[in-house]
Amino acid sequence: MQSQALDLLHSVFGYSEFRGQQQAIVEQVAQGGDALVLMPTGGGKSLCYQIPALMREGTGIVVSPLIALMQDQVDALREAGVRARYLNSSLDAETQREVEGQLLAGELDMLYVAPERLLTGRFLGLLERTPVALFAIDEAHCVSQWGHDFRPEYRELALLHQRFPDIPRIALTATADQRTRDEIVERLALDDARQFVASFDRPNIRYRVAPRQNARRQLLDFLDGHRDEAGIVYCLSRRKVDDTAAWLAESGVTALPYHAGLDAETRTRHQKRFLREDGVVMVATVAFGMGIDKPDVRFVAHLDLPRSMEGYYQETGRAGRDSLPAEAWMVYGLADVVTMSQMIASSEAGDDRKRVERSKLEALLGYAETTRCRRQLLLHAFAEDHAGACGNCDNCLAPPKTWDATVAAQKAMSCVYRSGQRFGAGHVIDILRGESSERVRQLGHDQLTTFGVGADMDEAQWRSVFRQLLAAGLLEADPEGFGTLRLAASSRAVLKSEQKVWLREDARVEKGTRRRKERSTAPGGSLGIEAYEQPLWDELRRVRAELAKQHGVPAYVIFHDATLLAMLRALPGDEEELASISGVGEHKLKRYGKDFLAVLTAVS
Repeated sequence: MQSQALDLLHSVFGYSEFRGQQQAIVEQVAQGGDALVLMPTGGGKSLCYQIPALMREGTGIVVSPLIALMQDQVDALREAGVRARYLNSSLDAETQREVEGQLLAGELDMLYVAPERLLTGRFLGLLERTPVALFAIDEAHCVSQWGHDFRPEYRELALLHQRFPDIPRIALTATADQRTRDEIVERLALDDARQFVASFDRPNIRYRVAPRQNARRQLLDFLDGHRDEAGIVYCLSRRKVDDTAAWLAESGVTALPYHAGLDAETRTRHQKRFLREDGVVMVATVAFGMGIDKPDVRFVAHLDLPRSMEGYYQETGRAGRDSLPAEAWMVYGLADVVTMSQMIASSEAGDDRKRVERSKLEALLGYAETTRCRRQLLLHAFAEDHAGACGNCDNCLAPPKTWDATVAAQKAMSCVYRSGQRFGAGHVIDILRGESSERVRQLGHDQLTTFGVGADMDEAQWRSVFRQLLAAGLLEADPEGFGTLRLAASSRAVLKSEQKVWLREDARVEKGTRRRKERSTAPGGSLGIEAYEQPLWDELRRVRAELAKQHGVPAYVIFHDATLLAMLRALPGDEEELASISGVGEHKLKRYGKDFLAVLTAVS
């Protein structure tokens, strides 16, 4: 059996030897055993089921969630002489019947199919009439409700074990923490499967993270080191994707947008260009990427904080699949933390899910702000130990300077406490710096003992302090209070001078750089509307009511209250900032943005 596997590896795929645990996995499945395989992107997962499928009698059935992934893998297999086809909605009825006929006739080595089709009575009936070599469940993390790519159809795949108990199954993923791993085992009935967990380390990827100062300038500086190379730039919103892609194109970069708001033909055309042309930069939401097999992606850049370490790992893992040097680069700001906290709080998920999502966000924030080896923290998220000092992340290559920020932390915490733990960082910083704004005076915060105690530091320095205090768990962003800050239990030791605080010294923002200013206020009443906010709140609701009447729809169809409240607290000053508000989609931004901005900018 070992000789046969090696022969296939060499003759079909052109490799002389297996890597890592590949051979053990192949032997496990070829002999009829089940397997759960966790292997990083670029580690050679596909061979782990392709070779056993060729070794065993019958057709290997591969469950795959994406049409593009099926097509890419089938094309590669057919080029290698393997009799492979796929069944999905892109095929016309006649072609589908042709593929089904080949399956029944035993003329296929492998057949790729979406989970939705596999679960139909018709397809299961076909499988009962033909020999099946194995079932391979690719992207198995899609089974987990705790994961970032949850697909409910994947949960029904346990019936494969019930209907075909003697056929081996292999579930594969590049991304699964222990919780997700346990759920894969439970949901797919893989209790008796042998688990193979390879190292999650991608030593060829260099990790770099920086505070967002001027994102466009920072991105262009980064891209200067990747001229004419393929890469992916991730943004949180569709609007930001479109704007960034257009701006990059104007700057001489071959950049294309990709998000769910584009029509299918445009998405397909852009993805095809990205896969088939050199030097194309795809600017995308997370709607793009899963199953992308392009090996020469030289960089992945994030202009916004991802949802979790798991998502970050998978997205950055799309770089350097060919094991050659690649780079994962990210900029983020305090506003990202507030936005993500709001998204979690406003979701329809249960309390348990929200707690998990908040803990994942905290872990990612800790990663972004750490002064330690980034690879060490990243691998720790997947329960893998790493000694640190990897030599291929920004903190190892240029260890950040740190400073004794104990006094600054005490000032920040004291100000958060004395102002009532009801405000966001922007307002607290105004108090610390002694900014006698109308809002500060209205609330009487110019009379606080902390007013002006931080005048020796500028706004950028204070924002760095607050970001790092959040990352260290010394402050918390109250998701129910729309990003307002509150003290954490651990802050007591710092306030009592029982614990020192050392923070990273960020590079100073260049003069003239525009920085967005977050504003939050205290919850009061059912929606937390303060007296001084009431006039603006009433005006926002008036505009919404007028628009609803004009378009013949209920007011909440224009914008939910939660969206209006977020506008009230953040006071966006332009379309880009308005687009960052949860609930403001591309279509609504285009349709209603100017009306609401006219109200918001009149008071900001």
